[in-house]
Amino acid sequence: MPATDASVYADPAAERLFTGATVITFVRTLVSLGLCLAAAREEDLTMLVVGLAVYWVGDMADGGYARLRDCETRIGGVIDIMCDRINCAGFYVGLVWIEPQLALPVAVYLFNFMVIDMFLSMAFLAWPIRSPNYFYIVDRRIYVWNWSKPAKAVNSSLFAVLLLVLREWNVEFAVAVGLAIALALVVLKCVSLRWLFQLGLPVPERAAA
Repeated sequence: MPATDASVYADPAAERLFTGATVITFVRTLVSLGLCLAAAREEDLTMLVVGLAVYWVGDMADGGYARLRDCETRIGGVIDIMCDRINCAGFYVGLVWIEPQLALPVAVYLFNFMVIDMFLSMAFLAWPIRSPNYFYIVDRRIYVWNWSKPAKAVNSSLFAVLLLVLREWNVEFAVAVGLAIALALVVLKCVSLRWLFQLGLPVPERAAA
């Protein structure tokens, strides 16, 4: 997609809270969070995985709908980023409630995802693009390692899948592998932060009173 394409850059006139995409985001957030909390209460791993699946499918659906119906906004991008964190926290808190031995790798992962990655993801607001999905306009290296499709899969899906699969085989091994992956992601995100700070975050000019 060309850098000058209207779908890449934000349109102030199009910004609004409620679009079809943000409605999908709110619905998937509430349904997934409810399932994960209920799963923790009942210590039901199957229900917890269903909650995770609702989060993942809903996350793909809201972005796909926004692009298909041309209702992708910066407001929607921020809401999606925040809702991803609450859904992620709901799943992993439920997982640790069911399997307390996984607490350490999960804690490292959540710190990375909810603090370091959150800052990186919100950085797109310093430029006139619609979401982090278009950060290649600003810096392709940061985009490839954080928001390209392979990067998204590694940053979000890989950790959860490996914990769930390895837990069934050997919990201690799941803890070791999970911690290694979580720490590797911290390093990756810190390197990305360094690139971002080298790039610099532009500050909007102060408007006259």
